[in-house]
Amino acid sequence: MKRNERRRGRRGGLLLGALALGLVTFSGAAAGPVAAALPTRVDVFGTLKDRPAAGPGTTILLMGTDGRDTISRAEKEQFHAGGVACGCSDVMMLVHVSRDHDRISVVSLPRDSYADIPDADSARTHPAKLNAAYHEGGPALAVRTIESMTGVRIDHFLQIDFRRFMDSVDAVGGVEVCTSRQLTDSATKLDLAPGRHRLAGGPALQYVRSRHVDNAADLGRIQRQHRFLVNTLRGAGLRDALADPGRAMDLVSTVLGSDARVDQGFGPDQLLSLARDLRRVPLSRTEFGTVPIAGFNPVIEGAGSTLRWDEERAGEQFRAMREDRPLTPADSQTQPLDPPDMKVQTVVHGDTLDCD
Repeated sequence: MKRNERRRGRRGGLLLGALALGLVTFSGAAAGPVAAALPTRVDVFGTLKDRPAAGPGTTILLMGTDGRDTISRAEKEQFHAGGVACGCSDVMMLVHVSRDHDRISVVSLPRDSYADIPDADSARTHPAKLNAAYHEGGPALAVRTIESMTGVRIDHFLQIDFRRFMDSVDAVGGVEVCTSRQLTDSATKLDLAPGRHRLAGGPALQYVRSRHVDNAADLGRIQRQHRFLVNTLRGAGLRDALADPGRAMDLVSTVLGSDARVDQGFGPDQLLSLARDLRRVPLSRTEFGTVPIAGFNPVIEGAGSTLRWDEERAGEQFRAMREDRPLTPADSQTQPLDPPDMKVQTVVHGDTLDCD
């Protein structure tokens, strides 16, 4: 049997979870204590109007913010995570779970994408980078902006900051990553030789934040984030944590934090049911991509240099998500380009991103 066939037969617990969505942290053994440990939730969607129509399946907006006020000065220095946070969303992914819970589609939205952000007090909009929506109006404005750009109705929302990311990685004993080439970043000081590496929380943060490794910039960073999620969620550390009710409870508390912002109505029972189903999804039934990019816009006063989406290809991608269809054929053999190329953007299955 060929290596790729073996990989496509492997079943993974991939629900963009413990380090990001927090959903996979619910296991059957830990349902009771974990549900009791969940923090209070905030309704992100109550004030939104003129939203896209609901469709089959469930779409979750995953956002990683640049909040770093909860990490120590020593950690900032050690892991080169200093600087002044802008209160922006530097990671944005639409995660679509199919109606039958047998497929997961992930589309990343680059932070420098051009966006017409709605003004809070009028029907007008103003140009800005997409990551500014969260800075200007929190999760509600971020959801409103992304829905208007994609036509995809967002059902749920979750964010994670530096502290929760680092602590979650440490809670599962680190995460293994692999690279076929040297990865060196001048800003984060990431320095990984070719091969396999098990990263603790701080080095893992350097890995997923690095965008100066090569000319691929944010597209390269997005690909590393996809790789990191796949290898986290198929790793033994997460599996062992979920098998122990006490550790699972600690993990979900770490991931969500006391100020977790998940919309009302997505309760523990629903999370548990979803996690049970999706833990059975094979990596070959997961797909990862970035919204197609056509190039750069002219510099915009107040916004700077922004990425221009390929409207036709992006429209096809988001239409497939709205209609609960796969983004790429089930038998696709497409391999990820490393580094990525803006002119040759592809959607790949999750089993092309793992370390085996």
